[in-house]
Amino acid sequence: MRLRSTATAATAALTALVFSASAPAATAAGEAAEGRPGDVVAGAPSAFHPLPGQPTGTRAWKVHYRSTTADGAPNVVSGTVIVPQDGRTGPRPLITYAVGTVGLGDSCAPSNNLPNGTAMEANLIQQYTQRGWAVVVTDYEGLGTPGVHTYTVGPSAGHAMLDAARAAIRLPGTGLSADTPVGIVGYSQGGQASSWAAELQGSYAPELKVKGTATGGVPADLLKVAAFNNGSYGSGLVFMAAAGQDAAFPELALDSYLNPAGRALVAGMKENCVAVDAIAGSFKRISDLTTRDPLARPDWQARLNQSRLGRTAPAAPVLQYHALGDELIPYGVGRQLRSEWCARGADVQFDTIVLGEHVSGVITHAPAVANWLADRFAGRATRPDC
Repeated sequence: MRLRSTATAATAALTALVFSASAPAATAAGEAAEGRPGDVVAGAPSAFHPLPGQPTGTRAWKVHYRSTTADGAPNVVSGTVIVPQDGRTGPRPLITYAVGTVGLGDSCAPSNNLPNGTAMEANLIQQYTQRGWAVVVTDYEGLGTPGVHTYTVGPSAGHAMLDAARAAIRLPGTGLSADTPVGIVGYSQGGQASSWAAELQGSYAPELKVKGTATGGVPADLLKVAAFNNGSYGSGLVFMAAAGQDAAFPELALDSYLNPAGRALVAGMKENCVAVDAIAGSFKRISDLTTRDPLARPDWQARLNQSRLGRTAPAAPVLQYHALGDELIPYGVGRQLRSEWCARGADVQFDTIVLGEHVSGVITHAPAVANWLADRFAGRATRPDC
């Protein structure tokens, strides 16, 4: 028994040493093109704490892995892999998880906050690890890695989620394998990411054994969401989204549209997290911070429509949920996505959260999401309501 424990510890230490030694390569631009999407560039031991110091009985790694931008170029994304240490030796499910909006600054990245107990959705993630499921949490493109976070650029986020699952499976020491059943989960920004992962999986990562996607509060049509939030409580998110689109597509030249106040606001957003950004940008109209409206331009409209969902039916079943009183993402945008997926033959269950709003929706519906995923992993029949 002691010999076996010593050998296990030695293997873990060697794995950590090898991956830690390779960590500087994660930021090298050339690394992204040298392997397959989902290949681990670097990994190092990390930790998972929903609250500061709270034990979780898990082992965690921070990883850098290869992925793909919205336009198909190779890149490197960071994330966190979390595996319960529960003595389980057989296969366990893997959740690839995308968080809601955390901000544009690198300090906001989940991988920087999960070890410290300061990540906003850590208690939701823990609900999966308590079931014995592994979880991988992407940081998204440019959040915790060089460059500005490509916030709201759907194809990039979908690639990042799918490649995070690949990276978790390929990372030594996780106990995961190519046959690992996978669930895709996300809400709000994570709802966009998880919905894009669901649409892309059949063509981009068909080898993943995806059993279902649970996606909520989905900003499926960015132009409609921007119009809804212009000048309102959520208007800061509009300017964050503009910065994210500009980061992915520099030809959009956001700075050329901003007046001095707009340039100051966006510059500050790139350095801070969502609590500061949302307050700083709230109740401002696009016209307050620009010399001309970029969203009226054909090039901006084309790029925003590149992130529009509903054109491809997800290959695996979907649980989609949306709060009727959502004050940030219109309920009608969610229903339209459901209608478009259904029209294309997708297996969709749509849950309306009758009481609540945007933020509360992800919390109150979390048990239903986990139960739905458990049914998918168990091979039980779905209940689509198209």
